[in-house]
Amino acid sequence: MPPNTNWPHCPLYLVIASILSVPSHGTTADWPQWRGPHRDGFSQDTGLLQEWTKVGPQLSWQVLNLGNGYSSPTVCKGQLYLQTTRGDREFAIAFSESTGEVVWSVPIGKVGPNRGPQYPGTRSTPTVDDARVYCLASDGTLTCLETSSGIQVWQRHLTKDFAGKVGNWAYSESVLIDGDRLICTPGGAAATLLALNKHTGEPIWKSAIGVNEHAEYASAILFATGNSRQYVQFLSGGVVGVDAASGKPLWRYPKTAGVANIMTPIAAGNRIFSSGSRTGGALVEIQIREETAIAKELYFNRGLSTSIGGAIVVDQHLYGTTSNSLFCANFETGELLWSARAVGAASLCVADGRIYVRGHATGDVLLVEPSGKSFQPRGKLKQLHRSNTRAWPHPVVANGNLLLRDQGTLLCYDVKSKTN
Repeated sequence: MPPNTNWPHCPLYLVIASILSVPSHGTTADWPQWRGPHRDGFSQDTGLLQEWTKVGPQLSWQVLNLGNGYSSPTVCKGQLYLQTTRGDREFAIAFSESTGEVVWSVPIGKVGPNRGPQYPGTRSTPTVDDARVYCLASDGTLTCLETSSGIQVWQRHLTKDFAGKVGNWAYSESVLIDGDRLICTPGGAAATLLALNKHTGEPIWKSAIGVNEHAEYASAILFATGNSRQYVQFLSGGVVGVDAASGKPLWRYPKTAGVANIMTPIAAGNRIFSSGSRTGGALVEIQIREETAIAKELYFNRGLSTSIGGAIVVDQHLYGTTSNSLFCANFETGELLWSARAVGAASLCVADGRIYVRGHATGDVLLVEPSGKSFQPRGKLKQLHRSNTRAWPHPVVANGNLLLRDQGTLLCYDVKSKTN
């Protein structure tokens, strides 16, 4: 398939080969933010292939020479958004969802300080909300852009404006939109967590959680239990919950915190699951006590250590990966039910009754049928144009497409069932 270079002038010099509380008002099958419409790893897409042939699903289009980075794609209203790094600058890019053609690309910040040289590139995933897209560069520059043009609406800087403090691997979170609010994590003593007016970027509240508390690499989620509405985030000292209206700190659970706290917490009823790669996985029950709350540990299991690839809950079964295996556990008790080498450490998402498991070492994707009894693979996709680094961007399933990013390559596969 020859490259198609008939695209508008773009400062990234992309080479495109064409083959052939949800924070948005797009279609139900869109993927407008990190980990999907509800930040739980679930796609709302249906009518998808339940098994793959030996060669896997068909490639629809590809983008090459994109730049470095670990940002995962988001999809809303026919456009796809991604962040990337070229040199010492980071960019936001909008593509046509159907063809991969570039719609616009704009600079959004500089490469963050103290990044490990073996991990180059932007980390955060754009968040789309109606006619705006919100992007966080690894240096802490937070930018609101028009989705139609890439024109800047407002910009803030988490370290310069809010005295933010982040870990060694730079800012990595994907900001949360909740109504008129944008929730982000500068870290530091003054505004550990921060609520901004999403229209103007002006502060609504600052949550000062601890003098030594800094931002890590997870993303915040919305959590509601009883009459309490909270934002939950994984910080350097552990998982915390703050009051959504005021930012008041309510509870903390430190046991899963480790060297790098990466996994976005999972909410289920009045419980929160978190895990660290070198610590273990834990389920806590959030008990409301008048104007505060406590996190009661229900279980802690060192065998449920998962990190970059996240975890998902399907039919009361918890799926994740350790450093070398895919596992399934009883979500209620933490009991390990089975584990399989599969593709080693991997990132997960769920769509139409199937789990998509993308290996970090190989970039390959397994299609897996959920089962509490045993590992049930239903197909394998061998990734094209594999880079020489870890394939950490999460797989995305939206509108019949499987989207994979690997450093300078973006791939779109057709996973729609042909019998529909």
